[in-house]
Amino acid sequence: MDFKLSEEHQAFADSVARFANDKLKDGALERAHSKHYPWETAALLSRQGLLGIAFPEEDQGQGGTLMHAVLAIEQIALVCPRSADIVQAGNFGPIRTFVEYATAEQKARFLPELLAGKMLISLGMTEPDAGSAVTELKTSARLEGDEYVINGSKIFSTHSPDAKLFLVYVRFGPGVDGIGSVLVERGSPGFQVGEPSSFMNGEQWSQLYFDNCRIPAANLLLGAGGFKKQISGFNVERLGNASRALALGRLAFNTAREHALTRKQFGRDLCEFQGIQWKFADMAMKLEQAQMMLYRAALEGEHGLPSAQSTAMAKLACNMAGWEVSNEALQVMGGMGFSQECLVEYCVRRTRGWMIAGGSIEVLKNRIAEGVFGRSFSQRLPKAVKAA
Repeated sequence: MDFKLSEEHQAFADSVARFANDKLKDGALERAHSKHYPWETAALLSRQGLLGIAFPEEDQGQGGTLMHAVLAIEQIALVCPRSADIVQAGNFGPIRTFVEYATAEQKARFLPELLAGKMLISLGMTEPDAGSAVTELKTSARLEGDEYVINGSKIFSTHSPDAKLFLVYVRFGPGVDGIGSVLVERGSPGFQVGEPSSFMNGEQWSQLYFDNCRIPAANLLLGAGGFKKQISGFNVERLGNASRALALGRLAFNTAREHALTRKQFGRDLCEFQGIQWKFADMAMKLEQAQMMLYRAALEGEHGLPSAQSTAMAKLACNMAGWEVSNEALQVMGGMGFSQECLVEYCVRRTRGWMIAGGSIEVLKNRIAEGVFGRSFSQRLPKAVKAA
């Protein structure tokens, strides 16, 4: 079995790496700490063909594969982590669900600006009482004439302060079969985007409020019964999360490695101390193991969608490797690693968040266990206990 990238994949990765070093290296630290979305960089990445990489050409995409998208995120993140967020937003998450299920009219309305890096789409899924238990969502949508009327709220939506379009999970009726999704444009009557709040990693989010919000019936994405389709697309989103987590772990590793080769303490290079050597041996193992799981899941999706099992294992492995390696790299670098003068502390904060977003590590372990035993395990309180 050949564990190396194909010549074509390696050539693609190399070309993205050259672009990143040439165009994105300068200003990477400033972008990481800016609260503003880097629109100019988004336009640059679009012109380079790095948005819509795995989308069909008939949908204005590049006609590539999931593996190409994963490689692009990795190579960009190794140079400029903030720019990798743009590649993620233009290839995975709500934009991929949109491309998968939107009508031709919806695509004509929104895709040109989304893929040009001029517009962002945000996912409205999590609610105050519906996080990992997303099927507990209460935000409702009912059809009145030629409009849907939406009521409810959403929290923790990535890019919500800057997005112009929101893919919102709503309830059309009771149960899982009553869940679907709609497209809500910023400025729609009855729709309010709250004041921004900050995550630990510096990213901002705004609460979304729907108070008899009215949207055209033509903005329906998936009606009742669409939940399973949405979640199958969400499995792919996990590869983008995993790619960034792993790449930031590797960026921190590379930075700490250079530090250990040049930093002297007690008259010796830091890398000459056995305690430091063992740290790097452990870090290298974690990165390589996670890399193989990520590539396996991405290659599994070359001609369709990767399995939920593969994506769960890849995300869990990459989340843990990214967090543990970046945190250990910070320890190696001491005060410099803890300082905002380098990207290592940023890598620590960013990778920590991805252990929650896109499926927490606990939820991923539950999903993996289901694959191991070949059966599902409900986490819900039994109805009889509820009644009591």
